[in-house]
Amino acid sequence: MVLVFAEAVNGNFKKAAHEAVTYGTKTAAALGTDCVALTIGSVNDAGNLGRFGATKVYNVPGVDSFDSGVYTAAIAGTAQQLGAKTIILMHSSTGKSILGRLAARLDAGSAPGVNSVPTVDGSFKVRKAVFSGKAFAEVEITTDYKVISVAGNSIPVEETGSALTVETLNLDLPASRTKVLETKRASGRTPLPEAELVVSGGRGLKGPENWGVLEDLADALGATTACSRPVADVDWRPHHEHVGQTGVAIRPNLYIAAGISGAIQHLAGVNSSKTIVVINKDPEAPFFKAADYGVVGDLFEVLPKLTEAIKAHKAG
Repeated sequence: MVLVFAEAVNGNFKKAAHEAVTYGTKTAAALGTDCVALTIGSVNDAGNLGRFGATKVYNVPGVDSFDSGVYTAAIAGTAQQLGAKTIILMHSSTGKSILGRLAARLDAGSAPGVNSVPTVDGSFKVRKAVFSGKAFAEVEITTDYKVISVAGNSIPVEETGSALTVETLNLDLPASRTKVLETKRASGRTPLPEAELVVSGGRGLKGPENWGVLEDLADALGATTACSRPVADVDWRPHHEHVGQTGVAIRPNLYIAAGISGAIQHLAGVNSSKTIVVINKDPEAPFFKAADYGVVGDLFEVLPKLTEAIKAHKAG
């Protein structure tokens, strides 16, 4: 059996949870077994996880806030009670904090941030990006229990089932050793790790007062905004928008970079994007070597024209 921990934020699922269940369903099909989903605490519409292929949905109640020790005990206890040998997590901050603990508790082999469905022809192998996305590694897990986390935007969400009735699991969980005093989350646009469309700016915008041209394009596309490190370092943009090796690593379907030269540290965080578009007036900008499409031109002329073209296309 494959067990997927479907993480909810403020009681609601995001696309990454549906991706994880879709991934679990495909993994279960490859293994010739069932995929079941697990939620922890108060969650809205948990039964809808059945639409993405889960054959059963379980909930462990009574957990009000995140504690990696408690969550680990809940997931491990569920896996042992149900006989699930393959456990799938989301490659979120929560998933990253649980994966190692869970593997240690279950004496399991683990692989974080995988991006393809396992191959199971006599072995169990998964693939993941390494060296800042410049290469791929194939990891074979030989233990009885296997714990993996799925990188965001690795697999399209597929609806292959229908909503289910949620079953409650009562487990003997340890008391939390931490107390959450306050939680602050970025609101508004889709968070960068989950965004399918990202519009990003660099020092070529010349100042924070000029960011409107980039935000207009993001609004027209329904995209999330991002920035290079130098822009965040001088407080033109908030640090949570910083993408790159020392910021947020992303893998959207479309990444538009305006006024970014393309330093290797920036590329390390974005080169897993499926399509990269670079806009820069310097034809020698190194980012063009990594781009699928490039526009050599003044971003203050290109971005407004691109925004108007997108608006016209949507209106038509």
